[in-house]
Amino acid sequence: MTKKKIALVAGAAGFIGTHLTERLITKENYQVIGVDNFVTGSRDNIKHLSVYPEFTFLEHDIKDPMDIKEKVDVIFDMACPASPTDFIPLKIEIIESTLGIYHLLQLAREKQAKFVFSSSSEVYGDALVNPQPEDYTGNVNTTGIRSAYDEGKRFGEAMVMAFHRKYKMDTRIVRIFNTYGERMRANDGRAIPTFINQALKNEDVTVFGDGTQTRSPQYISDLVSGIIKLTNSDITTPTNIGNPDEMTINKLAEKIVNLTNSTSKLTHVPLPQIHDPKVRKPDISKAKSELDWEPKVTFNEGMKKTIEWFKINTKRGDIF
Repeated sequence: MTKKKIALVAGAAGFIGTHLTERLITKENYQVIGVDNFVTGSRDNIKHLSVYPEFTFLEHDIKDPMDIKEKVDVIFDMACPASPTDFIPLKIEIIESTLGIYHLLQLAREKQAKFVFSSSSEVYGDALVNPQPEDYTGNVNTTGIRSAYDEGKRFGEAMVMAFHRKYKMDTRIVRIFNTYGERMRANDGRAIPTFINQALKNEDVTVFGDGTQTRSPQYISDLVSGIIKLTNSDITTPTNIGNPDEMTINKLAEKIVNLTNSTSKLTHVPLPQIHDPKVRKPDISKAKSELDWEPKVTFNEGMKKTIEWFKINTKRGDIF
């Protein structure tokens, strides 16, 4: 029997972290040490993981160093508050997560482990190029309300590359584009959970601005598959993992209203002053050619699963 590798997943109780952890245990033959401080992660997200003997959990804030006794083969850094509603109240916690990147890189160096950093399409800022290829250096407001997150991810990439170049560490950088699915935070301020909540209650669906700004939603299982493929590759430069199926926010809202069979109407409210990007569409040429990866789940398929999860949890009252 093949010996299981050991992965440490920082941010294991978060939306992406919990899905990644589940995939590593059930399909990739890993033991997983999950780490989270529950600033935005949820204990409910890891309840189902407790049945696996391959899963252990450590409550810890990665801004402080960790003493891990086990041999670790790969460290996944998925830990950072990432929602628009976090940018003001959790701005310091977001910045502190960059300290966590440093400590996790030092741990990976000590353990001679591979290091996988979850960057973001936000490194492109309010992009002036559409779609966004990996060699586009972005249009980021370094002092704006969302700068703690945008610049934190950019600095994180710089730190990962510095460790890679100086210490010859085996590192990966995944630039994650708009992702949705089960276990999203219902009140995180992002368009999809907000629209689903409102549509399920037959309330007005509130669209910021005129709704012509665009996003390219990808289902969580596609993202996790892309992360796994990148991890198993030898690509050390940033790689976009996203769905290039771009749509306006108006169209996104209309689709959710239709899929929920809701009587909700779209209403428009002023844009919040957080320098929200006007366009977001990944160029995934690199992922397609070098990883043989592209999204498989259609919007309707993934959204139906997501809506069903929200319906169940709405009844239980777990996420509201």
